[in-house]
Amino acid sequence: MKNFKLTASMMCADYANLSKEVRDLEEGGIDSFHIDIMDGHYVDNFAMGLNDLSCIAGLTTKPLDVHLMIEHPSDRIGLFLDQLREGDTIYIHPEAEYHPSKAIQKIVDAGMIPGLAINPGTSIETITEMLTIVDKVLVMAVNPGNAGQMFLPYVGKKIDRLLKMKEKRHIEIWWDGACGADKILTYAPKGVDGFVLGTTLLFGKEESYGDILHRIRNLQL
Repeated sequence: MKNFKLTASMMCADYANLSKEVRDLEEGGIDSFHIDIMDGHYVDNFAMGLNDLSCIAGLTTKPLDVHLMIEHPSDRIGLFLDQLREGDTIYIHPEAEYHPSKAIQKIVDAGMIPGLAINPGTSIETITEMLTIVDKVLVMAVNPGNAGQMFLPYVGKKIDRLLKMKEKRHIEIWWDGACGADKILTYAPKGVDGFVLGTTLLFGKEESYGDILHRIRNLQL
């Protein structure tokens, strides 16, 4: 069975019981916590912010994956780096920055793991050079900004192309958006390293997080 990692999309969590949510996810075996930061400009939605990030960072020692859906991240990235620990991941969108490599260098200099998040409409050709300076690629299977959207099927071909580049570029490939069991069954054996879990598989269910995560990890791949 191909080993893969699972991260919880915390914008889908129950914020009335956030401390319990983090504790239950940890006890259930989640690998990391995915933090979606949205500024209302790069995407229409406002989602998590610095206070949410700081709170979750204080509740767990698990890694944080911070997905910056903001304009000009290089101008504001210090605010987020101050909340993180060495080894946490920060993803930026290349379209959101005039010179993405500047933001990536700030992430590296701070001891964080640099990542690129690519929208469904972002072609691989526009990011090829940057794949040599990041460690992770977060492939959006839906347009960014809101949970519960439908999968855009042409994204699968993009992931197949990235997987052919994976070993040479030394990158991890992560799936974000509309992640059902069928996507894990198809793409984990192909080499996708991790999956962001939201409302499709993890949140808002009758079962405990531990039972859900156990079942996902034991899918027949």
